[in-house]
Formats: sequence, structure tokens, C-alpha cells
Amino acid sequence: MAAHRRTRQRSIGGNTARTAVTIALAGAATATAFDGVGVADPQLSPTQVKAKVDTLYKEAEVATEKYNGAEEKAKTAEKHLRTLRDEAARKEDRLNSAREALGSMAAAQYRSGGIDPAVQLALSDDPDRYLDGAAFAERVGTRQSAAVAGVRKQLREIEQLRGAAHVELTSLKARQAELKRQKKTITGKLEAARGLLARLSPAERTHYAEQGAEGGQQRASRSSTRGPAPATAAEAGTSGSTGTTAAPTSRAAEAVAFAYAKLGSPYVWGATGPNAFDCSGLTQAAYRSAGVSLPRTTYAQINAGQRVTRSELQPGDLVFFYSGISHVGIYVGDGQMIHAPNPSAPVRLAPIDQMPFAGATRVV
Repeated sequence: MAAHRRTRQRSIGGNTARTAVTIALAGAATATAFDGVGVADPQLSPTQVKAKVDTLYKEAEVATEKYNGAEEKAKTAEKHLRTLRDEAARKEDRLNSAREALGSMAAAQYRSGGIDPAVQLALSDDPDRYLDGAAFAERVGTRQSAAVAGVRKQLREIEQLRGAAHVELTSLKARQAELKRQKKTITGKLEAARGLLARLSPAERTHYAEQGAEGGQQRASRSSTRGPAPATAAEAGTSGSTGTTAAPTSRAAEAVAFAYAKLGSPYVWGATGPNAFDCSGLTQAAYRSAGVSLPRTTYAQINAGQRVTRSELQPGDLVFFYSGISHVGIYVGDGQMIHAPNPSAPVRLAPIDQMPFAGATRVV
């Protein structure tokens, strides 16, 4: 009898876990508090509001990278669990076939096993034929013993697979619980940030959204006197942001070109494209377009290539920020990067000195 296969579990990485969480900077919002952030304090100045929002975005990004890591591990555990269950089902099919063969042997032995072999020889009309049959029966007995041993081995293997599947299922449930915790943290901090931003005037909100890009735009403007800006994303990938610095490899150039093509795409936590990204999702997608597989998280991506110093940066290098390695961008030359900042701003060009520099990696 064929073994019943368990119904495949729905993937953790589906649309539900990746629901887009964006921040609407306009419109009224109810003042909330999260993790001790009192957004209802009427004494906060616009500068203090912006500082608190910055902090919330940084904390949300740390939680996002933890979510991304837990999601990647959950997918691995889920895949491994399916493999174990499929292998157990195949072994159970083989075991059932072996049991049926063993049962046929046992039934045949039972039908002929009631008479003493010496009596069977004495009563046989053809002793030579009987002796030939006895030798065959002895061979069948040997084969039957081997079949029994095979069945026992298969039973042990199936039990081992079931034990491994139980361990993997426990791991998967732990990852699912971690995903739930990190998602709650992320959404809570983003809601708190939205409540704070809603207290600013439309002009102040616009200024907040643009102030990060302003430095990068000024830097690009100053550097434009040293060379023309590229006309296309492909030119950007080959020549850097100002046409003065070449990417070291064709793959690095392709990754930079991809990043340029995604300027203006929205930031969505947990997203890896094609139309929305978080910070590590953008760099992963950029190198995926060039045929290079990167890990999902910032703290794994920093170890995915050769470390380089800030003075050695070339277009295509990954640049990391903050002590916890919680943010990443792709360097495009002339001190600038393309990155996915936070829910208040889309993918954009910015100077790398806009945030505390933590390190850099050359992928290819």
C-alpha cells in the first residue's frame, strides 16, 4: 500500500509575509507610542520630531534585517523539511514493496513447511527433482533472510528521517515565531514614525524626505565640473556616477547599471524587487541581475566578498553603515552610492558620508 504524502506547507516567503508596508507622509494620523517613544508630546520641535523619526527608521531597519535573516532561514528549513518528507515517502514505498515480497515468501514457506524434509524425500516420485528443489528452497531461504534484513534497515532509515523531520519542523516553527516578532517590531516603529511625521507641516515633511538626497545632489553638482554625467544607466554602470571612474568588472558595471535603473523605486521593508526594495534587497537584486548570488542580509553581505578600505572604493563595491551593519548601498563612484534609504524616500543617489561608514566589500 502506497504511503500517504503530507500536504506541502505554504511557503513562508509568499505574498502575505511580503505585504508592502509603506509610510504615507501626508494625511492625519493618530499619535501613538512604541517602545517608549512618546509621539504625543506637544513640546517637540520639528527638529526633535525629525531626530526621533530618524531613530525609529534606524531601529526598524535593524529589525528588518533580522526579519530578512529569519525569513531566509525559514525558507531553508521549509525546503529541507519537504526534502526529508519526500525521501521518507519514497522509502516507505520501497518498504511496502519489500514487505509484500516478504509476505509472498512466507506464505509459500507455510504451504510447504508442514512435512519433514526426510519424509518428503522418501515419498517423492522423483528424488533427484526433489533434491534440486530443496537446494532452490535453501537459496530462497538465504534470499528471504537478506530481505528481512533489508526491511529492518529501511525501517531504521525511515525512523531516522522522521526524527530529522521533527527537528526541522521545530526549527521552522521557531523561525516563524521570529518572523512574527520582527514584523510586529517593524510595523510598530513605522507606525510611530508615521504618527510623528503627521505632526509636521506638509513643507516640513517634504523637507525631511528631501534632506538626505540634498547632500548627494550638491555633491553631484560639484563633481559635474570634472566630467559629464552619463546619459544612460548602462553608461553609469560602466563609468561611475560622473563618467570618471570605471567599474572594475563587467558584472560590477551591470550591478551599478541596475541600481541606476531603479532610482525612484519605493522602499518597502522585506522587498527584493522588481519594483520595490529595502536596502539589502536592492543590492541583492542588483548583483542578481549580473548573475551573482548575494546573501539576503547586510550582516551576511559584508562577508560575501573581499573587504576593501574606503580609499580603495570602486563602482560596484558594497558600502555598509552603522556599528550593527544595518544599512547597505552600492557605490557608484565619486564618493556616492545608490541605496534604498527608508520608507520616507525612494531609491536614490546619496553621498557615502551621509551616514556612519562601517566598511566595504568588493563582490567580484
